[in-house]
Amino acid sequence: MNYLAHLHLAEDSDDALVGNLLGDFVKGRPERLDYPDAIRRGILLHRRVDSFTDRHPVFRTSRARLGAPYRRFAGIIIDLAYDHFLARDWADYHDEPLPSFAARTYRALARHHHRLPPRLQRMAPVMSEQDWLSAYRELDNIERSLAGIARRLSRPTPLPWAGEQLRLHYAGLEADFNAFMPDLEAFARAERRRLRADLLAK
Repeated sequence: MNYLAHLHLAEDSDDALVGNLLGDFVKGRPERLDYPDAIRRGILLHRRVDSFTDRHPVFRTSRARLGAPYRRFAGIIIDLAYDHFLARDWADYHDEPLPSFAARTYRALARHHHRLPPRLQRMAPVMSEQDWLSAYRELDNIERSLAGIARRLSRPTPLPWAGEQLRLHYAGLEADFNAFMPDLEAFARAERRRLRADLLAK
């Protein structure tokens, strides 16, 4: 899953928001990292959510919808597509309005700036300034994100043109997302409880 989905699934705290983003930026076992417990739990939740997503048959169906040239990058494309549907229909999934939630996330990243890996330190201010999380509501911005990812990769990719695939398969991907999210949210709720129980048991 991409940034917005991981943030949506986080515990309701600034530390947890940061931790759920850090999952893409830190390596190693979280219990060995010098972070508060809620950040460690967020990193672990992020990794478990990614594993659950990659194995889920609906997510695999979404990946298979894309044309052959895009299959190698299907995970990236579908992650962003799902963030688009989540942002577009945010009120169906979250009580806090998206602009408020996004602003709270950016403030949390700013407060924890000293804890962030260098790449996220560079990215977080840009994310805030351009309001990436709210921007996901528009498919044009998803296309721009895919083009930006392509620029950061060392080899040429078809990602700048993947928006055509998203528009072609929009209805099917939307149906996939709607089928997948209840399973993902139930999994994340269970994992949040499990992670808190594991911490209390130590």
